[in-house]
Amino acid sequence: MKNLTFLSLAALLAIPFSSAGTGAAGVQLAQISDGFDPEARYMAACFACHSTGAAGAPRVGPGNAAEWAPRLEEKGLDAIVESTVTGIGTMPPKGLCFDCTPEELRAIVEFMLESSD
Repeated sequence: MKNLTFLSLAALLAIPFSSAGTGAAGVQLAQISDGFDPEARYMAACFACHSTGAAGAPRVGPGNAAEWAPRLEEKGLDAIVESTVTGIGTMPPKGLCFDCTPEELRAIVEFMLESSD
């Protein structure tokens, strides 16, 4: 009987700690998703190809607006974002940002365009 009482008491005392951990993790995830950084994601997922122009990728950086201009004139921003989401040529769907949402991919594309003026 003493063992059962001890186990019951231990379980009862552990309940607040287990739910506090879950709540804290949920708050942290919300902070991460609210703080999306297009530049950091570009550096992690897009830089390798778009800094060098690998496989015909338009380069990103000062002085490279001319590489983006024909694409923008022919397709427009929405189509470029759609190509980013679905993949185009040798670029896989979502580039290498497999966990990015379409909205996050748009933010990355906009960052790339702004950085190429």
